[in-house]
Parts: sequence; C-alpha cells; structure tokens
Amino acid sequence: MDKKEVRKKSKEARKKLSSNDIEEKSLAIANNLLQLNIWDKTYYHLFLPIVEHKEVDTEFILQILAGKDKETVVSKSDFETRRMTHFLLTDATRIKKNEYNIPEPVNGIEVPVSKIDVVFVPLLSFDKQGHRVGYGKGFYDIFLSECKPDVIKIGLSFFEPEEKIKDILETDMKLDFCVTDSKIYSF
Repeated sequence: MDKKEVRKKSKEARKKLSSNDIEEKSLAIANNLLQLNIWDKTYYHLFLPIVEHKEVDTEFILQILAGKDKETVVSKSDFETRRMTHFLLTDATRIKKNEYNIPEPVNGIEVPVSKIDVVFVPLLSFDKQGHRVGYGKGFYDIFLSECKPDVIKIGLSFFEPEEKIKDILETDMKLDFCVTDSKIYSF
C-alpha cells in the first residue's frame, strides 16, 4: 500500500475506536513502554494528542515520566516553516490548542533539539521495516533529522503494522521501535 491508502485505512480504523478503547489501548501502550531499556535518559519529547483525531492519549506516559523524575519536552509547530520549537513542560507551562486542535505550549523554557534523548512519535500507521506514516506535513521527519544521531525514536500505534509502505522517501525518518497495546516492534 502507498501512504495515501495507508492514511485512509488508519483514519477509518481510528473513527471506530470508542473513548474507552482509546483509554485502554493508551494505558497498555504506556505499560509496554516500561519494558524498553530507555529509562536512563534525561530529556523525553512527548506529543500532546489531538483528541479530535483519536490519537494515543499520552497522559499515561506523562505520568510515567513524572514518576521517574524525567524532563518532558513538548513542541509548538510553525506551519510556514514546518519546524517545531521545543519547550520544557513544567507546572508553569500553559497549553493551548492551535487552529488545528494541536495542544501546544504558549510559554516556557526552550530546549535545544540537541538535548533530546528520546522522542515518542505520533503516527497514523507504520510498517514492519520501521517506516511511519503521519499526516503528511513532514514536521516529525524534519524534527527527527535535526536530532542527534543516537536519539531513540519510538512510534506509538493503536494498530499492528502494515507489511510494507511502498512510497517511502529518503527524507522519511525510520523508527527504532513502535509500541502497540499488544507488542513492541524493534527495527
């Protein structure tokens, strides 16, 4: 399947998820993350979910990070440049939804991309080779290409992988892991 077909299939599958499904699957994904050998790092980049798109609820991961006393980084998107600015998430950080319903920090302490050790990556789908399909704007591919070479890239998915996504570009950044509610995929 190509990216367009995969996007359509994933969006349709997400529409069928109830809020209870999302909560249960998100909790199982967070629990599976605990099995990964990633918890000795300091800076963890986490996306805040677009509830209207039925994305993985990252609140459970946020609780894990807080419980392990880790630094959580969230981003603000610039739709003109397709770049993201990263901020430390603290009790003082104000979050507001942008025009695309993406929850973003309004203020905060900026964190250079070079500090980030682990990135939890949103996606619509992924394949067995570690390629992901997002919404197609390239924000995460640009961001991940700017990260240090050993940054750990972890996709979070409600669904199992596709066999192969056909139209992968050289600029598409591969995942190191993808975690579903039932399994951890390593690439």
